[in-house]
Amino acid sequence: MEVTRRLAANEGATVKGAMAAGTERSLAMGIAAGVERLIGLLRSLSPAEGLSPTATATLATLERSGPRRLTALAVQGGVTQPAMTQLIARLEDTGLVRREADPADGRVVQVRLTDQGRDTLARRRAVRAERLAVILDRISPQDRAALAAALPAIDALASAQRDVI
Repeated sequence: MEVTRRLAANEGATVKGAMAAGTERSLAMGIAAGVERLIGLLRSLSPAEGLSPTATATLATLERSGPRRLTALAVQGGVTQPAMTQLIARLEDTGLVRREADPADGRVVQVRLTDQGRDTLARRRAVRAERLAVILDRISPQDRAALAAALPAIDALASAQRDVI
């Protein structure tokens, strides 16, 4: 009798675990699809300044995280090191970033965002926010409130550890 009760409890836990995993997978699928659509929206709202999405993301990473090695930027950007080297060279030529020696190890080069790069990001965000405000004005107050309430969760998701693959 006790064994049967334990088995039934274990089966119930397994079913609940599978349901929770299925729910998390469904949530993950929904988030992935929604974020893809949002990325498309934000790209369409971005000013055409000749910056690729990868370049913009790299500048934002440097702004948020401070100076980084090229290899770290390549990994975070999901590109090869040679591709990131070329991108950084272009960004450096336009004055948006600069390379400098790592204070902890002079043999290592880090990439740092310049004031011009910071200003470029701020300008792009301001244009996107202005354009997005027009769209937000078209949706219901309840949807706007839901978006505002979701901001902390979005930030937590974006800040979560990325080495899950």
